[in-house]
Amino acid sequence: MTLHQNRDFLFTSESVTEGHPDKICDQISDAVLDSILEAETRLEAAGYVSPSGEKADLSRVRCACECFTTTGIVLVAGEIRTQAYVDVESIARRVLKNIGYDRAKYGFDCDTCSVLSAIHGQSADIAQGVDESFEVQTEIADAAADPLDLIGAGDQGMMFGYAVRETPTLMPMPIYLAQRLSERLTGVRKDGTLAYLRPDGKTQVTVRYEGGMPVEVTTIVVSTQHDDGIEQAAIRRDIIEQVIAPVLDAQGISWKDAEIYVNPTGRFVVGGPMGDTGLTGRKIIVDTYGGMGRHGGGAFSGKDCTKVDRSGAYAARWVAKNVVASGLADECEVQFAYAIGVAKPLSLMVDTRGSEKVPVSVIEAAVREVFDLRPGAIIEELDLRRPIFAKTAAYGHFGREDADFTWEATNKVDALRASAARQGYEL
Repeated sequence: MTLHQNRDFLFTSESVTEGHPDKICDQISDAVLDSILEAETRLEAAGYVSPSGEKADLSRVRCACECFTTTGIVLVAGEIRTQAYVDVESIARRVLKNIGYDRAKYGFDCDTCSVLSAIHGQSADIAQGVDESFEVQTEIADAAADPLDLIGAGDQGMMFGYAVRETPTLMPMPIYLAQRLSERLTGVRKDGTLAYLRPDGKTQVTVRYEGGMPVEVTTIVVSTQHDDGIEQAAIRRDIIEQVIAPVLDAQGISWKDAEIYVNPTGRFVVGGPMGDTGLTGRKIIVDTYGGMGRHGGGAFSGKDCTKVDRSGAYAARWVAKNVVASGLADECEVQFAYAIGVAKPLSLMVDTRGSEKVPVSVIEAAVREVFDLRPGAIIEELDLRRPIFAKTAAYGHFGREDADFTWEATNKVDALRASAARQGYEL
């Protein structure tokens, strides 16, 4: 029995806006990463060599950048290896300004807050296995014969990916709707439609399933920071008309009988880092599948592509989405596991939760044949050494229709079907 098939149930997911304290931290962390990737690329193109003799080399960049924020303070910390210099303070202030925290009366001011930096170099002990994998060090593999064997996993652990046939992007309906509501909530603030809104906000959607399929939204919660002096009744009316209705009507799912809560605590003037401490990575379930799929490993933001808790999770989504898009299953969750410094994945699991159209063993064999899940191969195939990560840091890493989100491409569908056919199963 699957989570979905032949079951009636309610499922709830939430999302947050870019002004939520945790999302502020994610965006700063990824903005630092993007700036490093941009700067290192320029230095490498220019043939830069450091005074110590180190050449600029994008493939050698390592970044694990974390952020903490509270009232009036942003702290950026981490382990970073690069030949480039980036102005962390300016990056943090730019992100805050773009979010909309540019006045003290909003609870945070990008120009007057304190920005502290505690960044040091990557541990040589960790770096050695990433720069030269266990396989190459022990002569199990030859990097000269296959350079993709050279890169060892940047962390150990398990990574999950998930896809389901519920939305056009093959995401679970509850998180897809919650993320679109958060995007819309930010959009009507920034374009002036609801100019009294402030950056911090959360959305929550409960969906009723019948026979395993989403049929109705039963509850909607929107909490939004706002200017002082705005009446609660006006906020509720505007949020329903300008945020909820456009998003849910566009999805074509019933919601007219839904219970709607707008700022259920009442006044929400104090928000952002003044109202709550923010930390990089704390909204990982919001970032992924809203609880419908599992999550392993670590968080994403601020980590370069050698960190398999990011790149491996992206690849897992890519695999799961292609399995569902190919028609081999209507629902798919995959798991990989890695050992730090080892190029070859330790395990692969495919779980279709009973929705498979061919035996699961056939799907798993097809995945093994079609996808190269070594970290070096993932980086190359998904082109992950580009400064594309800041825009992943709000509104979800998955289910986004953006060409830079290469892990959303369904470019392996034909290969998966062909592999299944070679095993004797035609769709």
